[in-house]
Amino acid sequence: MVKTSDYFYDLPKELIAQTPLEKRDSSRLLVLDKNTGELEHKHFSDIIDYLEEGDCLILNDSRVLPARIYGVKQGTGARVEFLLLTQKMQNVWECLAGPGKKARENTEFVFGEGIMTGRVLEVLENGNRLVEFSCKDNFFAALDRLGEMPLPPYITKKLADKERYQTVYSRELGSAAAPTAGLHFTTDLLDTIKEKGVKLGYVTLHVGLGTFRPVKVDDVTKHKMHSEHYEVPKETADLIRETKKNGGRVISVGTTSCRTLEAVAKEYGEVIPCEGWTDIFIYPPFEFKVLDGLITNFHLPESTLIMLVSAFAGYDHVMNAYKEAVDKKYRFFSFGDAMFIH
Repeated sequence: MVKTSDYFYDLPKELIAQTPLEKRDSSRLLVLDKNTGELEHKHFSDIIDYLEEGDCLILNDSRVLPARIYGVKQGTGARVEFLLLTQKMQNVWECLAGPGKKARENTEFVFGEGIMTGRVLEVLENGNRLVEFSCKDNFFAALDRLGEMPLPPYITKKLADKERYQTVYSRELGSAAAPTAGLHFTTDLLDTIKEKGVKLGYVTLHVGLGTFRPVKVDDVTKHKMHSEHYEVPKETADLIRETKKNGGRVISVGTTSCRTLEAVAKEYGEVIPCEGWTDIFIYPPFEFKVLDGLITNFHLPESTLIMLVSAFAGYDHVMNAYKEAVDKKYRFFSFGDAMFIH
């Protein structure tokens, strides 16, 4: 049995990165050879030395919504926080609301002194709310004015610049959390990578807050994954096929890109142009059909993401790498340092 408790590691709180570094690509990079377990300590800009002509990088171009907004309840003036999770219909969203007792069915809220209003249509079984929003102008423009970035709970400092929780190549609005492995790339670094003959391909997977949901059962197989929407365009499917045919490596930037590619390959036998929803849960043992390399951040103890990384690089190698990262005082989680596994 794969046990959740096997994926625990001791992390001092001071190693949880609270703010991004001034230069995106100046973070540290722990390089792990998944065959030998050998480790190297580098900086992220050194990633270029590990990429070869004919390889391709697959990046998730999802863009984070400034999805945390605060409403004032009509009549009482009570302040309630709403966190937009999933768009269900035009201007109707499934949300987390707190305090929930102030957001009962049919209650109405005003946001930004009238820029937007919202009405709770339904309280769902899981405690989330279905909320219908209305505003005079474009909904997403209003959200951009009103909303805060939905930073994960382990980040307690306010973010001065919203763009630092976006990748430089983000374009498809829809995520409730950033695909954080991509935060290390600058446009200059991506240009240098392309000049070396490495191709870039994009998928879209809108990251849900289930990313941060802890695994509460010790038998990993009993954990239920959240579902996320993905899209693989034709040019990316063609690029992956060509790369494999020519002997190059497919390197995923982040666990979100990885889950997209492996979910599609699992369903169709190969990566094809498609879109849909996936709740794929990757943990040891897992047969990877697409991935040859992975760029990723350091993940929470006992999380589904450290299990995915262990499935790719081997449990012993990964837990040893994490111990080394703690010993060498790497920065952890969303704004932290990176790993390259090859």
